[in-house]
Amino acid sequence: MDLLFDFTRRMISMDLTLIYAVIAGIVVLLGLILYFRVQAFISLLIASIVVGLLSGMEPGAVLQTVQEGMGSTLGFVATVVGLGAMFGAILEASGGATAIAQFLVSKMGDRGAPSAMVITGFVVAIPVFFDVAFIILVPVLYALQRRTGKSLLLFAIPLMAGLACTHAFIPPTPGPVAVADIIGVDLGWVILLGFIAGVPTALVGGLVFGRYISGKMMIQAPSLTESEETGTSLPHVGMLITIIAIPIFLILLNTLTTGGIWSLPGPIHATIALIGHPFGALIIANLLAWYLLGIRQGFEKDTLFDITTKSMMPAGTIILLTGAGGAFKQVLVDTGTGEMVAQAMSEMGIPLIVFAFLSAVFIRVIQGSATVAMITAAGLVSPLLANFELSDFKIACVVIAIASGSTILSHVNDSGFWLVSQYLGISEKQTFRSWTMMTTILAIVGFAMACLLFITGF
Repeated sequence: MDLLFDFTRRMISMDLTLIYAVIAGIVVLLGLILYFRVQAFISLLIASIVVGLLSGMEPGAVLQTVQEGMGSTLGFVATVVGLGAMFGAILEASGGATAIAQFLVSKMGDRGAPSAMVITGFVVAIPVFFDVAFIILVPVLYALQRRTGKSLLLFAIPLMAGLACTHAFIPPTPGPVAVADIIGVDLGWVILLGFIAGVPTALVGGLVFGRYISGKMMIQAPSLTESEETGTSLPHVGMLITIIAIPIFLILLNTLTTGGIWSLPGPIHATIALIGHPFGALIIANLLAWYLLGIRQGFEKDTLFDITTKSMMPAGTIILLTGAGGAFKQVLVDTGTGEMVAQAMSEMGIPLIVFAFLSAVFIRVIQGSATVAMITAAGLVSPLLANFELSDFKIACVVIAIASGSTILSHVNDSGFWLVSQYLGISEKQTFRSWTMMTTILAIVGFAMACLLFITGF
């Protein structure tokens, strides 16, 4: 508490106007979302304008800054999120998620089913959004509970931990893509560190906590639904894993070559730079999915066109949110607020990675949306980076810290809380004891891994 008071005092002594402007902007943002229920996109834009005007910028300059922030962010994020959404939609429609889950369970048996669910969640959430993947795989959870007679949470918690970790930590899921672009770090580093931090996080939050809480709460699977019955032939698992792995491999390969870690001849380097850029890698993945999971599985071309077109609707919301987050960041940069906060943090000895985590935690707990928390925290952190000499590796650790903070303490203001409660057939109290606790464990372990990598990295 004394540390927080001292930090506030130092900031106030630097520039009272900028402090009031930032506080007012955050209050406006939260008030619009929580009280007036204004969509987060327009709320972020209004908060950006409020900060700019109260900081003393001319109205025309504020709007120009907002435009620049939107434009510079959307050029990259819109393309990656759009391509990722189409890729995931084809995987979903082909039954790929169910195929992976059923294959792993058949190989690992009932005893290894919780581990199979962690792996399934971790892999499937790379191309498929969390809520979609969870709904698709719920019938697998029901079947496992009925066959084994054990608590549904023994299988559900590992699955949700795997889904949540990948959704928060590993591109091309929208959250880490947006944060990486706003704070300016190569996507390959985020993928690499997302895997390194995400695996132990998912194991602790999924397997360890899943075994514990399932022993405390015996949950039966809800009644059978029509969606549990399917006669559709499923694609081959080896092909699915290959298609998912190809864009990740290409992006990581490009990161290693362009970062100077590997030295290759000019033509080979240029080729890898083309196909290993997130744009190129995801285009390749989409074409493979379109043919191998679509045409080869018997889908009509018009059907595939409709599937990919519909996938743009949820992607559009995330893209606009990210653009508004970029505008918020740009206002903080142009007003000099970022430099002021960085100076206060430096004098107080508050590590950047801790500030990044706590910023995301604060926004997440108050307003519920992990995406809004990630984007807002990235906007707050991005202007500070100019005052620190950090490698891409360490900046990627900051992305993981933000992702961890945005995962914490999912409760009644988060749609995921109600999604889990509904599909698992559990009460609000049981959801708090299971889902909310799991998200908090994921956040703490993920942040610990980010700090460990930050300290030991280069």
